[in-house]
Amino acid sequence: MRLGFVKGAAALCLTAAAASAGVLYVAQRNRPPLVIEVMASQGETLAASQTADTERPRVLIYHTHTWEAYEMEEGAQYQPTETWRTKDDRYNMVRVGEALAQELSRLGFAVVHDQTAFEPPNLSQAYTRSLEMIKERLDAGETYDYVLDIHRDAFSGLWNGANCVEREDGERLAYVMLLVGKGTGATGSGFDERPDWPQNLALAEEITQELGTLVPGISREVKVKTGRFNQHVSTGAVLIEVGNNKNTLSEALASSPVIAEAIARVHEARRSASE
Repeated sequence: MRLGFVKGAAALCLTAAAASAGVLYVAQRNRPPLVIEVMASQGETLAASQTADTERPRVLIYHTHTWEAYEMEEGAQYQPTETWRTKDDRYNMVRVGEALAQELSRLGFAVVHDQTAFEPPNLSQAYTRSLEMIKERLDAGETYDYVLDIHRDAFSGLWNGANCVEREDGERLAYVMLLVGKGTGATGSGFDERPDWPQNLALAEEITQELGTLVPGISREVKVKTGRFNQHVSTGAVLIEVGNNKNTLSEALASSPVIAEAIARVHEARRSASE
């Protein structure tokens, strides 16, 4: 991924995690399409961004349904835009994406976290707007090994008799489910390009298996649906549901390190297999 100067740098928030390891995490909200050089928030160029690191795995995290939120809890009270939705990024999917981005960065990934709100002005066209963002990035020369759309699910009943996994120390982790679109069922102009969904499915299944190895019971089976969910842009594109609206933000955040570790294990296994 070529990183460079972003016009309108005041709107760009950068955080470097594990700086000694050269890890880069870039959070961007409403970024302009052209990227030439990434600058630190203090106006100083990050050392990690001065040269292109072609070996570091590259991840784009975004949220088509940006304002999805969780059950309110003490210390996590928000102003709803509607039930279980808020534009307050401290409590919606942006917060979960931020946690995941930081964990992946700590594990050596170069992460761009696009925090643009794609729901307004109407939810029904959110996927169209998030696709425009992805296309702008790819057209500008950015490349990614993994493109992750982070959501939360809608509660549909208890799974395995509970709504989360509870560790022996009492920590509660939201269930995680990956979704893959087959690209069928879409009609009209612009939907001729279909996902290579078997490859996306293979990735989702590998991540799901690693999740279950790390924390038994945390992963639900991969859901395969019609529609493409913008997954035609990459064979590394998956949608990740972190809990549901009846979970709390704390439970969703507790699952983020597990998701990151599972992705890291899959990446390493694939890298080793290709050598």
